[in-house]
Amino acid sequence: MRLTAVFQKVEGGYVGFVEELPGANTQGRTLEEVRKNLVEAVDLVLEANRQLAEESLAGQTAIREPFLVPA
Repeated sequence: MRLTAVFQKVEGGYVGFVEELPGANTQGRTLEEVRKNLVEAVDLVLEANRQLAEESLAGQTAIREPFLVPA
C-alpha cells in the first residue's frame, strides 16, 4: 500500500497529513520532525479505528482476518 503525505511550510515550522487517511495529521518545527510525527499519527489513527470497530462488533459474530492491500 502506498499513501500520500502532504507537507506545508507554515509560520513556526511545518504541518503534514496523509491524504488518504483522515485524522492522520501533525505539525513540527522541522520537516524531519513532521515526517517522524506523521508515522506516529498514522499508527494512532489505525489503532483508534481498530478499537472502534472492535467495540461496535462486541457481542456479535464476525470473522476477522488479515487483509493485504495490493500495490
